[in-house]
Amino acid sequence: MSSIGTGYDLSASTFSPDGRVFQVEYAMKAVENSSTAIGIRCKDGIVFGVEKLVLSKLYEEGSNKRIFNIDRHVGMAVAGLLADARSLAEVAREEASNFRSNYGHDIPLKHLSDRVAMYVHAYTLYSAVRPFGCSFILGSYDKDDGPQLYMVDPSGISYGYWGCAIGKAKQAAKTEIEKLQMKEMTCRELVKEVAKIIYIVHDEVKDKTFELELSWVGEITNGRHELVPKDVREEAEKYAKDSLEEEDDSDEDNM
Repeated sequence: MSSIGTGYDLSASTFSPDGRVFQVEYAMKAVENSSTAIGIRCKDGIVFGVEKLVLSKLYEEGSNKRIFNIDRHVGMAVAGLLADARSLAEVAREEASNFRSNYGHDIPLKHLSDRVAMYVHAYTLYSAVRPFGCSFILGSYDKDDGPQLYMVDPSGISYGYWGCAIGKAKQAAKTEIEKLQMKEMTCRELVKEVAKIIYIVHDEVKDKTFELELSWVGEITNGRHELVPKDVREEAEKYAKDSLEEEDDSDEDNM
């Protein structure tokens, strides 16, 4: 039974006869049209990687970032509508700040992701608002709980992961992530693999240029979420490009 075009997709508060909420599905479609973002958890931290598409040569380098600082120990990588993502980053910051002022210590990531997921879910319940057109990955590290990684999508679902991907190439990225032995890897090793995955899944035909954004949080940063230093990022990009060239050469040899 198809319900498209019969009025069931006009409001986020209306179910179709076959039990679907079309506005939420359309919001997920908005995320799938966006550039890819991945987050991977290893034994000593979390590494984020984002393929930020450069739509104009006139853009200033480093603008419109898709990786946010939420708290000292929490980072966020986003895919979908950037304006929606910024407002959710602000909500997450407020939650983290309120928790610290009330309880005197850093917010646990499980609690933060649940709180923001509840906020996202509230926007799927009323006809006066629309769902958020973005998904985001939250990662943190602390001495007691170690590294943690959660993903929240436009329906308000929050899942814990070892590695996850969002955006247009999420399926290809997930396939690459599954090949990694991330439980044995350190952040320093993993940052190269994250860069390589972003380069592998980038579609050079449709999307010409992109900026690679990398950040990490873990033992290497003393539990603080930080952008990966420039020299480490350049080394990771060189490794990614060399790996791609090697694969291309081996493919040509096989033909």
